[in-house]
Amino acid sequence: MKRQNARTLALIVSILTYLVVGAAVFETLESREERGHKRRLEARRQEMLIKFNLSRDNFDELEQVVAQLRAHKAGVQWRFAGSFYFAITVITTIGYGHAAPSTDSGKVFCMFYALLGIPLTLVMFQSLGERINTLVRHLLHRAKKCLALRHTEVSMANMVAVGFLSCLGTLCVGAVAFSSSEGWSFLHAFYYCFITLTTIGFGDYVALQRHDALQKEPRYVAFCFVYILTGLTVISTGCVCTPRRRSRKCRLQTEIVKFVVSERTTTDKQQSCSDAVS
Repeated sequence: MKRQNARTLALIVSILTYLVVGAAVFETLESREERGHKRRLEARRQEMLIKFNLSRDNFDELEQVVAQLRAHKAGVQWRFAGSFYFAITVITTIGYGHAAPSTDSGKVFCMFYALLGIPLTLVMFQSLGERINTLVRHLLHRAKKCLALRHTEVSMANMVAVGFLSCLGTLCVGAVAFSSSEGWSFLHAFYYCFITLTTIGFGDYVALQRHDALQKEPRYVAFCFVYILTGLTVISTGCVCTPRRRSRKCRLQTEIVKFVVSERTTTDKQQSCSDAVS
């Protein structure tokens, strides 16, 4: 088996093993709570049926209405602020699921909009990450020179440490802000920031979804937009924070090219000298 095939097979086995382990852990942590929560909801539903003298059909209809009204707690979704929020979740692939187009034309446009916007956004964040990465390496190099350190080269460990601290700081700042504005605990706000900036986007916690925030709190709306875009930039920078290292094959190819060019130059000089003597 070729080395590349073996590596690919090892990666597949590793991912499948990781998925099995994750599934087992989530089942252990969440299964009992889910069953208990379901029992409590069923009991509460039965109480409401008796208390308000509702049939099951009436309750199901009421449930559907309440579920549809939930998306409007933040105010009118499809004005510019809400539409901009939705566009961010589309092109960044966060996809909370808190809002979705209801018209056929909106759904068709959303598909084409995502088809162009997602790769464009990925390229933009990668480019921004590389530029910021270059700036950080330059600043670290200058700082080491100013401190008169013996080794002024920026190592991989330096870049990884900066990337980790930047990502952690961004998550903590967001957690403090959202826990204050949304009334969440710090853990839940940190969880929201992590799920958002890694573009997982479960949708169980979504900012700007209460008290008509989209229309009544423009500063908070602007902060959310800036935080999401800035945070994604920081995360993308952290993902490319390691210094570029040429492979052994590339270095060997470079040395071969240099040798060939050198030999050709020497031959040309010798030929010129022979022509001059003749």
